[in-house]
Amino acid sequence: MRKIVIIALLLLSGVMIAQNKRILSGDFKNLKGITGFNLVFDYTNLKVDKFETEEAFLEDKMKKREAKGTAEDFKKSWFLDREERYEPKFIESFNKRFDGKIKADKNLSSAKYTAKIQTLWIYPGYNVGVVRQPSKLNAIIKIFEIENPDNVILSVGYEKVLGDGAAGFDYNSGYRISEAYAKLAKEFAREMKKANK
Repeated sequence: MRKIVIIALLLLSGVMIAQNKRILSGDFKNLKGITGFNLVFDYTNLKVDKFETEEAFLEDKMKKREAKGTAEDFKKSWFLDREERYEPKFIESFNKRFDGKIKADKNLSSAKYTAKIQTLWIYPGYNVGVVRQPSKLNAIIKIFEIENPDNVILSVGYEKVLGDGAAGFDYNSGYRISEAYAKLAKEFAREMKKANK
């Protein structure tokens, strides 16, 4: 029994270490009373896995798929996943935590504040049946007034946010990464609710 408790504590501490949050400026309390966020997703200067640039990552992955004739399909899918998977997953995950009282969406005309989600690094993870590794992402969420973008009321960095599917059926990297965006939104919403009770 003692061994089980020790293992559980080690696993829990590993998960807590794996998902670091750091306030870069401002405070979650500054978000009190805000009922809408216009979302902007930024992938500028994105790094992927161990590669210095996203271009280097794509070049490597496409080279491995050239013989099968799937190189261009991979590249197209890599970019489409942003609008078709990552962003909708973030939006859905955030909104469901507020039951319509607070809303976040792209092109939300009623919003007075923008929430900019800048993705800095992605590790796609893998699932080959017997062995799997969750995706991870590093991102900064920055909240600022639409009318006055220099007025940043909160900037928070997240590191190694994990993403994987339930029951191990996450064979697609886009799916795994989208789950990391869902977790990012969940963590952000949780902190927001905690600070503004």
